[in-house]
Amino acid sequence: MAETEAIPISTVDSPSVVLELIYQLKIKDVMTTAVITARKTDTLRHIQAIMRENYLTGLPVTEGNKLLGLVSIDDIVTALDKGYIDATAEEKMTRNLIVLEHDMPLSFAISYINKYSYGRYPVVNKKQELVGILTAKDVISTLLVEMNREVLRLEKAHPAADHSVTGHTEMEFGTAKHDFELAGKASTEIKKALKQHNIDPQIIRRIAIASYELEINQVVHSNGGTITCSIQPDRVVIVAADTGPGIEDVTLALQEGWSTANEWIRSLGFGAGMGLPNTKRVSDEFTINSKRGEGTTVRSIVYLASPKEESGVVNSPRR
Repeated sequence: MAETEAIPISTVDSPSVVLELIYQLKIKDVMTTAVITARKTDTLRHIQAIMRENYLTGLPVTEGNKLLGLVSIDDIVTALDKGYIDATAEEKMTRNLIVLEHDMPLSFAISYINKYSYGRYPVVNKKQELVGILTAKDVISTLLVEMNREVLRLEKAHPAADHSVTGHTEMEFGTAKHDFELAGKASTEIKKALKQHNIDPQIIRRIAIASYELEINQVVHSNGGTITCSIQPDRVVIVAADTGPGIEDVTLALQEGWSTANEWIRSLGFGAGMGLPNTKRVSDEFTINSKRGEGTTVRSIVYLASPKEESGVVNSPRR
């Protein structure tokens, strides 16, 4: 498939308004639904004409609503070069596709685009039926519109009151195994609460990294659990407790690059083995307890009056 430039947005440390948008918006809110498709019996020459007429760089091949493959501009160029432009789509289309699900958060689309750099991504529903096409242009255009709306809303709002931390704020969120639709929700809400307390932005960033890494670790590796956040006058305590399967070797798990993620998880942009090392690096205090078959509890403490260097933190959603 034709390549495109990456989207210059981090799903970890972008401004809070951007993070909120990319986790609130779903791919179905951004994708193009008026999809032009080809049949498997169409020739590449016919598909080339459709692509030229509609200024497209790729055309999904379907049978009914079922996605069979995709013919890209690269496929057309190769067919012209090798002399099989009259072959059918079924013979030459790309079948091993990178697809997105319509109810995934927009953050996943950004991770996919930045990881694979393809020009367009077919979007399917739970029945694996083609329901849309997503491009980097769709993402950027939608974010620009939504950010403009947010700016207008903030301009109309009253100035924020002083929310210095004088007591305790307790927050708790649940996670479920491979529930990528809500992945990142807890860390986004924690970051919003910290900003309301007027905590130093550098400290907020560290806490946001820790909470995000621990939350995604639970979604990717555990059977589900909870993320709790305690905002206290002098510190913020993040506790991630899951129900299993536990970590066989904690020492290995704390080494950068070590991961048990399978190929499917890696294809989603995760599994680089930086979750726990990043969390430990940004924490003032860090403890982890894990028992095979029973679960893992990680505790991260960040003091509000002690900025800490973050050298070595990998600013990426991938683990």
